[in-house]
Amino acid sequence: MSKQKLGINTICTHVGEIKDEQFKGAVSPIYLATSYEFDNVDVKRYPRYFNTPNQEYLAKKIAALEHTEAAMIFGSGMAAISHMFLAFLKQGDHIVVQNTLYGGTSNFIREEFHKYGIEYTFTNGYNVTDFETAIQPNTKVIHIETPSNPLLTITDIKAVADLARSKGIISTIDNTFASPVNQNPIDFGIDIVMHSATKYLGGHSDILAGAVASSQEHMDRIWNVSKNLGGSLSDMTVWMLERSMKTLALRVKAQNKNARKLAKFLDAHSEVSRVYYPGLKSHPEHKLAKAQMHDFGAMLSFELVEGIDAMAFMKQLELIKSSMSLAGVESTMLLPSETSHALLTQEQRDAVGISNRLIRFSVGIENFKDLKQDIEQAITATKVASLA
Repeated sequence: MSKQKLGINTICTHVGEIKDEQFKGAVSPIYLATSYEFDNVDVKRYPRYFNTPNQEYLAKKIAALEHTEAAMIFGSGMAAISHMFLAFLKQGDHIVVQNTLYGGTSNFIREEFHKYGIEYTFTNGYNVTDFETAIQPNTKVIHIETPSNPLLTITDIKAVADLARSKGIISTIDNTFASPVNQNPIDFGIDIVMHSATKYLGGHSDILAGAVASSQEHMDRIWNVSKNLGGSLSDMTVWMLERSMKTLALRVKAQNKNARKLAKFLDAHSEVSRVYYPGLKSHPEHKLAKAQMHDFGAMLSFELVEGIDAMAFMKQLELIKSSMSLAGVESTMLLPSETSHALLTQEQRDAVGISNRLIRFSVGIENFKDLKQDIEQAITATKVASLA
């Protein structure tokens, strides 16, 4: 059966599973060996080569979900993105990077690239003209993130992919916030897709992993670098990730539904000054998001009105967790200025619009009315406490 014709829930459940030929179990067996026979075998397996049975088969699932020929699993999202960049950039090369970007990626570029003699330019905006203006004769890669972390800006995937292709430049994207359920950048011409698999692919806040998916040619190049850098993942974690991904589409669709409702609720709330969510018609890129996304995702950000302290508000939450990371089945909130973008300076955060009052909201699968009630009581409690 062609995986191209399978529905997304079927892909999540069955593509990339390892058949238990010996005992006929319903789930993939775990292969924990770090040493495999090398003579008279089709594949010389070694964990650091990303080709143990569990690694190999999970990569098939991710490739199927992202409509690519191949994929690889890494020890973290940062391992995935750093290996991806270093596979296509060398001394003297240049990369154009979207300015509205995950703080860890920005920090990696700023702190590490000069050691390799790699030049970089952060765009002034996220329109295609901003990327075109930043291109230099030695530009080899253009990297985007959409929806972006944490302001949910939307970049025109096809326009950037077309621009890169016309210049002979590799295009890459961080697709973490959308997940393969909501967005498939390869269909719009992007060359390479990466994920922090810690987030939606794992979905239960108990797995640290990353993933990259692309053509076999590009993945061979990434593998050639990665085998030397050693960012592979333990097979126990790989097995847990494959198990978690069986419910990926179900989880994300439930989270999407909650996020749409909560965004509208917050947008209409008198104590909320601004909401960032591409599913709102007031979002400046709403039409673009609608054109390139299957749904608008389960991430949003908002700012409370002046006078309501964001940190004090989060301390009053009873159901929603004040917690790092995102995309688990449980709803969480955090201040990007204190967490995901804390490595950036205040000036750098201000330049991309990340205020100290900005709250990032990762919407889970709880009942909408319970999440709404928790937000309402926390706002009320914060206001009362400020008057005491």
